Amino acid sequence: MDLWMKRDDMLHPQVSGNKFRKLKYPLQALQGQSTHVVSMGGIWSNHIHALAHAVHALGLPATALIRGASGMHSAMLDDVVALGMQVQFVNREAYRQLRADDTAWRSHVVVPDERTLWLPEGGSAPLALRGVAELVAELPFIPDYLVLACGTGATLAGVLAGLGGRSRVLGIAAISHGDYLRADISRLLDQAGYPDYQNYELLTGYHHGGYGKVSAGLTDFCHEFQQETAIPLEPVYTGKMMYALRQLWHDGYLAQNARVVAVHTGGLQGARGFARR
Repeated sequence: MDLWMKRDDMLHPQVSGNKFRKLKYPLQALQGQSTHVVSMGGIWSNHIHALAHAVHALGLPATALIRGASGMHSAMLDDVVALGMQVQFVNREAYRQLRADDTAWRSHVVVPDERTLWLPEGGSAPLALRGVAELVAELPFIPDYLVLACGTGATLAGVLAGLGGRSRVLGIAAISHGDYLRADISRLLDQAGYPDYQNYELLTGYHHGGYGKVSAGLTDFCHEFQQETAIPLEPVYTGKMMYALRQLWHDGYLAQNARVVAVHTGGLQGARGFARR
């Protein structure tokens, strides 16, 4: 196997990886406008962290609806508050409603006399796919496989859009019970005006217990990988992807002469939560 890594973690020091790509066109569309940006995430959300830096640079106000209870703390929340983002906690039931209904945020945020842009969890709006699709044109060749981690499915959908039916994409679900992502990938492609590409496989057995969960083997792997390559990993997304890729190679899932590109989708700030453990 000939293995390459697309280092999207190096796109920007703060708005890194797939978040840079997902936010590019939704935020570009706001230039010259007075718009309040509203989104959602957890207390270590890579999306909220990247969004706070992006809207601060653009001079736009923003509110984050955070899953949790008042008083919860993380370095990520400290960062976004320091950048001027408003933080409002919502309970788990309300958070589930935000996922299910794109208008539910209106019951939590009142923004008088301003235009408002709602960005769903992970920034996974249809327009985000356009930015992610640009990743493909930056590759020196079209590989046999592109491998990436999946949280909401938008990055995988965007890569499919960029490939236009070429190659094959392996999506490593970072969450448990991730089979529902197939429907979300099809929905996002349709909403963004792309064909329902099916040249991908969604692998759901490498989540190590679920979103934000890790195993001792995963933790050791991330540490050893960084020691050997000087490439940093975090265990929530890219660490699980690389761990899975190693296992797939050992199991003979990939042909010996396969050319493979693994996409490093950034999100390294989230590793701070595991350092505290």
